[in-house]
Amino acid sequence: MNYDNEENRTESDSQQHGIADHKPLKILVVEDDWKIRKSLVRGLNDLGHECDGESDGEIALRHILTEPPDLILLDLLIPGKAGVDVLKAVRAEGIKCPIIVLTALTAVEDRVQGLRLGADDYLMKPFAFDELVARIDAVTRRTMLPPVAELQAGDMTLDLISHRVERNGEPIDLSPTEFSVLELLMRHEGLVVTRDMLCRNVWGFEWSGTTNAIEVQINRLRRKIDRDGEESMIKTIRGRGYAVRMNRPADTPQATSTNSD
Repeated sequence: MNYDNEENRTESDSQQHGIADHKPLKILVVEDDWKIRKSLVRGLNDLGHECDGESDGEIALRHILTEPPDLILLDLLIPGKAGVDVLKAVRAEGIKCPIIVLTALTAVEDRVQGLRLGADDYLMKPFAFDELVARIDAVTRRTMLPPVAELQAGDMTLDLISHRVERNGEPIDLSPTEFSVLELLMRHEGLVVTRDMLCRNVWGFEWSGTTNAIEVQINRLRRKIDRDGEESMIKTIRGRGYAVRMNRPADTPQATSTNSD
């Protein structure tokens, strides 16, 4: 898991993760692995949030009922009171803050159960800190902020109601799948959207590493939205995924905007 370099975070790292522009959140990490818990608490605090950690389900539930957080990161396999039971109790008390389940359980049934009991999202272990931050950003936008009708990145505008896409005022005709891919990327402008995130949100399945459907859609999108002679707005972040970055300085060597993957 990529949790070990949080002590090196700077203010620029916070801006890169898209946190600096949003209200700091009161986050509770419920995780019995002390290394993971310590790293997540430190990393999220460094990004400007107010983050605490608990390792026991019973203690965590008392914490939540006494001082409800803005968001909960909940491991399912914890001592004292199982994560599923904590989730049920929190929702039974009428606490509606977003809950992201962190789980090493691989069975689809376990993940479906968590979502049915009131979880807003889940992350399979191991996961990257970048992806966790992106999930937090997405789930808080979805549950805590008023819905938006339009997304904008640079001169690219995406209307979520009419499904109209324009760049610099010129309409662009996209298929429903291309629209969904672009929407996810624009919702996370400046952040890395992993292949797994694309697969789950656009196609509804886990990324196995064997499908080229993502690369096909990304290349089609680039051909439609990019201008001749200009750098692509969709960057390939090697080994991680893709990111929409507009009007930014040149990317690091890890990022490339070439149209081949």
